[in-house]
Amino acid sequence: MKEYEIIIETINPCGGSKHAQNEIIEAEAESPEAYVKEHGIFPVMDVSKNTSGDVIITTGDSKGYIVRYTFTE
Repeated sequence: MKEYEIIIETINPCGGSKHAQNEIIEAEAESPEAYVKEHGIFPVMDVSKNTSGDVIITTGDSKGYIVRYTFTE
């Protein structure tokens, strides 16, 4: 298992990204995808990497609720 620092950004349709709730945690997981599958509440919408190589997984309910997970090793 790898240890990740995870930034979890929760966006609701009323507040948008300006009023997103942010949480930073550390967790061990087989992979970022495995962590989101086990702990996420919405289906995965997108998986990408930023210029730093961090994995970004975006989930949502197609009604405006979005949770974005950024995984840093």
